[in-house]
Amino acid sequence: MNEEPGEMKQLFVYERKASRLELFIRILYSIAIMIVLYVYGIIAGICLIIQWFVILILGRRSEGLGNFIKGYLEYYVHVISYMYIMTDKRPGVMPAPVKIFEK
Repeated sequence: MNEEPGEMKQLFVYERKASRLELFIRILYSIAIMIVLYVYGIIAGICLIIQWFVILILGRRSEGLGNFIKGYLEYYVHVISYMYIMTDKRPGVMPAPVKIFEK
């Protein structure tokens, strides 16, 4: 399946073929992803609390805080299909830029 740059790709699709070797690799790889998600989530939670106070005091959102929280949510959605054994395509352990669209 050739993808053109900028072409949208559905993340959660059924894949019949599955690798047994990848199933075992997934255990260790998922531990690394969970550690990154855990740390990233704690920092995103702190940013969320700060953002709440920024909105309360200033009446507007901080773009930097919003971008950090958005980055966490995009990373979570990006890795979740691998973590829940929907695909054998391994995502990067470290967060990469991902755009999420709604139809």
